[in-house]
Order: sequence, then C-alpha cells, then structure tokens
Amino acid sequence: MKRIPSIKTVMTPFPYSVDPDAAIAKALDIMREHAIHHLPVTSQEGDLTGMISSRDIQLMQNRPDGVDALQVKDIMTEETYTVDLSERLDSVLHRMAEHHLRSVVVTRKGKLVGIFTQIDACGQFAEFLRAQVRRSGGDTAA
Repeated sequence: MKRIPSIKTVMTPFPYSVDPDAAIAKALDIMREHAIHHLPVTSQEGDLTGMISSRDIQLMQNRPDGVDALQVKDIMTEETYTVDLSERLDSVLHRMAEHHLRSVVVTRKGKLVGIFTQIDACGQFAEFLRAQVRRSGGDTAA
C-alpha cells in the first residue's frame, strides 16, 4: 500500500527570501527576477519573520504615497501557515483549501527550508493525473 507523501517531496527547496528591513522595491525585484509571487521574510540570523506577496505589494501601491518609503516589515504578513518538513501533503492541501491559503512555509527545526504554493499544488496535481492515466492505459471512456 502506498503512503501519502510529505510536503518535502513536493515543496520548492531553498526558496529566495528577503530581509525585513529591505525596501519594498528590493522584494519586488527578487519576485520579478525569479518569476515568483511569495517571498519568505527572514532575519539576518535566518529566522522566519513573515511572508510578503506580490499581492501585498500591489495593494499598497494604490496608496497616495506609494510604497517607496516602506520596508518589507511594514507590509509583510507575520502570521504565516508554517509546517514541518515531515507534514503529510494531504493535510497541507486540506488546510490550504479550507482557509484559502496561497502559500505554505516549510521549516525544519524552525529554519526556512522550503515553500509550497498554489502553483506548486496545481503542478503536482497535473502530474498525479497524468500518472493515473498512464497506469490505466489511456483516457478512453468506458
């Protein structure tokens, strides 16, 4: 009997991160350069302090004074959904769906080791469906 995989098998390891004191422009540059929408925020000691998303930045850009004077810590979300490396994937997916979460931070002993986003979930589900079709011998109707 197969086991449900843990989050470590599908997460994006070693994600990019940004310092809480960095300018918003720096976070946006990292996101654009690497085509990502979620960026963990870590202290210089490597401790996770929050998450910033391109959506957070977009919402702040509508302010009359813009985001130029703001730092990452001014708009980051401090309370992130964080799971341990060994957390079962079904549990993570259920919580993401139930709470409309777009990303999950993966840690080991409190340190950032990965990220799992809704984009990752869609990609993994597509692979799962393809594998099911291959095992069944095709996608013909009964």
